[in-house]
Amino acid sequence: MMGYTLPAVLSVPAVVAAELLWLRTGLFRRPGYWISMAIVVAFQVPVDGWLTRLPDPIVGYNPDEMTGLRFPFDIPVEDYLFGFSLVSLTLLCWLRAKKKEEAA
Repeated sequence: MMGYTLPAVLSVPAVVAAELLWLRTGLFRRPGYWISMAIVVAFQVPVDGWLTRLPDPIVGYNPDEMTGLRFPFDIPVEDYLFGFSLVSLTLLCWLRAKKKEEAA
């Protein structure tokens, strides 16, 4: 599979599994989490769209390493998967550290 797509696709179930099987913070049950994800996407679309717009992108991707699917504004769909994983994992680690700090 493509070099950028495979890690993007695998990152989502890896983060979800980390939460459900190991961290167990309850993050995915919190409405505030989903609101924050909507805010992230609301800012990701114009910024990522500007950075990856065709035919003159600021950030380039090797087309052989991705699916080639772009939506909207020429944003590679893989960016949404990585965005979900990066933001979610950061919040999960933050909650885990807070929990350890409170237990100490």
